[in-house]
Amino acid sequence: MTKPLKTVILCGGYGTRIRDVADNIPKPMIPIGRYPILWHIMKYYANFGHQDFVLCLGYKSQVIKDFFLNYEAHTKDFTITLGKRDEMEFHTAHDESDWRVTLVDTGLQAMTGARIARIRKYVGDDDFMLTYGDGVGDVDIAALLAFHRAHGKALTVTGVRPPGRFGELVSEGGRVVEFNEKPQANGGRISGGYFVASAKLFDYLDDAEDLVFEQEPMRKLVADGELMVFEHDGFWQPMDTSREYQLLNVLYEQGKAPWVKQ
Repeated sequence: MTKPLKTVILCGGYGTRIRDVADNIPKPMIPIGRYPILWHIMKYYANFGHQDFVLCLGYKSQVIKDFFLNYEAHTKDFTITLGKRDEMEFHTAHDESDWRVTLVDTGLQAMTGARIARIRKYVGDDDFMLTYGDGVGDVDIAALLAFHRAHGKALTVTGVRPPGRFGELVSEGGRVVEFNEKPQANGGRISGGYFVASAKLFDYLDDAEDLVFEQEPMRKLVADGELMVFEHDGFWQPMDTSREYQLLNVLYEQGKAPWVKQ
């Protein structure tokens, strides 16, 4: 297997207004089954050997920090002797012992481009994965990475085919020639996240608080011929509405979740 990459996950957006879910938690902490959707995303990357994560935090960052600071208690059965904090006995195990998680406060108001720019020191000059903290899929991460390394451009985006609410990609021979952030549905592919980036990506970013990654930086990448699309025809689903929240939970509860390794 090729060298594992760091995986950067954008977790800084404002809270959810999904019905039946508290509106004071960050979207990545919305649960699918027992665990936050963020955990499911991380688990999926870890299944491909990528277990080193950089989380870009913003709104309610402490909620996400607390989850990982108290990870053992959140994920295991345990016995605690009250009054004796150090006397805690865990009874079950988990498979995440090798995960490395870097939690970075990237600003409460920062847009996506600024958040990515602000974690550069944590990824260095290596290629890295990049995705959003509010959607799951069954993207072939190994094939995605192989595709990215074969073309040598600055950024690869995974192109999917859900309803046309996100950034639509128009491509020719694998190279992106047009990017529309929120088009009317017309049958084209849209951005599903699951990016792979080289350090060249940082040449298109700056620390400006209002820099939206999906706008000017993406358009400049397209203009320079530095954005490629990895076509994915399998499962991909964001969690933006109550219907989508319920859908993902039903799939998980029924053992039919495509993003869960069986």
